[in-house]
Amino acid sequence: MKIDILTLFPDMFISPFNESIIKRARERELVTININNIRDFALDRHMQVDDYPYGGGAGMVMKPDVLSRAIDAVSQEDGHVIYMSPRGKYLTQSKAAELARVQNLVILCGHYEGIDERVLNRVDEEISIGDYVLTGGEIPAMVLVDAVVRLIPGVLGDDESSVDESFSDGLLEYPQYTRPAEFEEQTVPEVLLSGHHENIRLWRKRQSLMRTLLTRPELLLARDFSDEEKVLLEDIIFNRESSQGEKS
Repeated sequence: MKIDILTLFPDMFISPFNESIIKRARERELVTININNIRDFALDRHMQVDDYPYGGGAGMVMKPDVLSRAIDAVSQEDGHVIYMSPRGKYLTQSKAAELARVQNLVILCGHYEGIDERVLNRVDEEISIGDYVLTGGEIPAMVLVDAVVRLIPGVLGDDESSVDESFSDGLLEYPQYTRPAEFEEQTVPEVLLSGHHENIRLWRKRQSLMRTLLTRPELLLARDFSDEEKVLLEDIIFNRESSQGEKS
């Protein structure tokens, strides 16, 4: 995958993309990430990238001619252009998985009061990471890249790691435990020590359903439950077992 990021602040990306999983993915040439300075596409001697909004108002708007040149310069024929925008659709795990199959991803980071509306004819979609205001699109772009790159085949050491994570199947992830088996008088649920793979699988599914029901119930509203999930959910609602699920 090739990712081009268009930004006014390229230095913001130096450290985040040279650490951890993204660094290893770049070293293994599973992804190429180019950080492009939008100012390089300004033609005047002052390298002006913004101007006052028509109609008045506070702030500055990023210029359409500069942005259009920047997008055209980095976007390939099969390029998919994303504008990080608070009015965009929410970034979800399913959207990240969809974008992980794109070969050429272009991410435009807005700033100031945003971009000239006429640039949007070069944008394939707008994506938001939440209902709050940030200084610019750089941090949202980092979030998007991190969510996408880790889903590229071969990036994670164990591809099943991304399958079992929260939101991968529409549910929150089940609780995780490691050594020691007892910590501050808290013990690991017995089922996880049993070696019984089917009981462990059912326990984890039940915990995922229960955690989602208690903390993110809206995720269940449109879910097409399997017969097994219906039984487990009924069991949760009628409280047959403790909320910690120590029993299988």
